[in-house]
Amino acid sequence: MPSALAHYESFLVNNVSTISTVESTLRSVTWILPGRFKDAELASEALSALLNVMSIYHDTLLAKVVKSDSKYKPIIPAPVHTRYTRAWCEKDARYKWAARALEVLKFVELLVEMGLRRTVAQKTRWRGVILIEVIKSLLRLLLLRITRQPLLSPPIPERDFDPSVLPPASDTSSPTLVGSSPLPSLPSTPEHLRNNHIALPPHPLLVQPPPSQSPLPVEDYLLPKALTSSSVKTPTALLRPLSSPKDWLAEILYSIRPLIYVTLLSRDRTTNRPLIVALALEFVSRYLRRIPASSSILERSEYARRDRDILWYLLRGSIWETWTRYEI
Repeated sequence: MPSALAHYESFLVNNVSTISTVESTLRSVTWILPGRFKDAELASEALSALLNVMSIYHDTLLAKVVKSDSKYKPIIPAPVHTRYTRAWCEKDARYKWAARALEVLKFVELLVEMGLRRTVAQKTRWRGVILIEVIKSLLRLLLLRITRQPLLSPPIPERDFDPSVLPPASDTSSPTLVGSSPLPSLPSTPEHLRNNHIALPPHPLLVQPPPSQSPLPVEDYLLPKALTSSSVKTPTALLRPLSSPKDWLAEILYSIRPLIYVTLLSRDRTTNRPLIVALALEFVSRYLRRIPASSSILERSEYARRDRDILWYLLRGSIWETWTRYEI
């Protein structure tokens, strides 16, 4: 098995552009599987989970390729989220493995639940779901303890470039191709034919209109190119540490909220109590969290994502059954 894995890594490193091809092919298959045969939904979810896990694995390989290639210079600077998470993965091995384990659990949890639903009793299935949420909550609390900063989602760096633009590892230029055989120049125009062509004036419809009289202000041109405070900070300092007990309580409530919801749902599936408690914890965490500074781009984007995720409650439980479904 290690030999096969080594051959697979060697093949991908030497053919970096094939990573996108492999992933896009698997992603296309997941769209055509459902409804084709019995348990096609389970097979589609298994393939989707495999694709997501392979993407994490491919990202580690791409990071090695980029790190080993001293000539690679990204055209666009890395996003602040990638800078922050990559810095923590390189700084602390506990953060790297906890973040990867948390992402893998997110990718396979639905597949595990579908498998448990087909093989074991309902009580055992709920125990398995609660166990997954316990592990996820512990991993979030571990990340919170390591960084002492608000949690980000996802906690690992995302792919911020196209693998096809990277040169293969074995791509080396041959020194014999430089300066050995110059390209032949095109034959010049004879002297007696150079002045025989008189250019006609261009048609007014084909002439490019003159530029507007109001040129672009200098400020509008320079501001997008100016460095911000996030550009000069060290990556691990892009988020302020949690300082007050309210900040810690807000992050802890946000981390254990899914576990509380699943635990209540396993005991009471007939009332709205689990959904109301989860939604209440969501708003309490939102009320207790601190107000980010205007210059903290990463923290503001994370809190904006959490606020958008509240809209998913419209598709849950009794809210979906009694209101959202009929409104849609």
